[in-house]
Amino acid sequence: MRYELAFSAPLAYWQELLAGAVTTLGLSVAATVLGFGLGVACAIARTGRSRAASAVASAYVEGIRNTPLLVQIFIVYFGLASLGIRLGAFTAAILALVVNVGAYTAEIIRAGIESVPRSQREAGECLALGRWQLLRHVILPPAIERVWPALTSQYVLLMLASSITSQISTEELTAVANRVQSDTFRSIETYLIVAAAYLALSLLLRALFWAAASAAFPRRRRLGTPL
Repeated sequence: MRYELAFSAPLAYWQELLAGAVTTLGLSVAATVLGFGLGVACAIARTGRSRAASAVASAYVEGIRNTPLLVQIFIVYFGLASLGIRLGAFTAAILALVVNVGAYTAEIIRAGIESVPRSQREAGECLALGRWQLLRHVILPPAIERVWPALTSQYVLLMLASSITSQISTEELTAVANRVQSDTFRSIETYLIVAAAYLALSLLLRALFWAAASAAFPRRRRLGTPL
């Protein structure tokens, strides 16, 4: 049996596919920003002096990192609905992605915090900086700078993993592709187009993170250190 590729049928749905790609990008950006904030807070809690806060943060991180993302999405979307908290598919998808990536972000940033030399912290204490001033000016900037490549990779993986949210009918790229291939019966062509779209989105996100690092970490730019 000879199969001939024909991309014209799925490409006729380019507007729907483009809208799905925009939704995927929106999910990723929102989850990245909120997940970064959650991850920083948990990393601070895990490395702080409060045992209670550290225990809570540790339980959250280990619980999320050792359960599937799909299960977490179902808990947020279906589980909360059974408790009377009904969220739209897009909102539930963002919430689940934030909870998921926040745990991974926390571990990455915690590694960055622990890599900051003790002498650097002691120098800040000698300047009579308070704990939060020490974190903001002495510890977090170099910590985040050191783990920026790992954060970039994690957030690109988050964007790719957002395809799972199609299971709760979020109108992102994969969900649209599923509908297109069921209409056109051109599965190979449709998913090749979608694969190319995800590749383009990955490169776009990496470029955005590179630009952000160039602006935030001028020292790395001057030294030519990979971002």
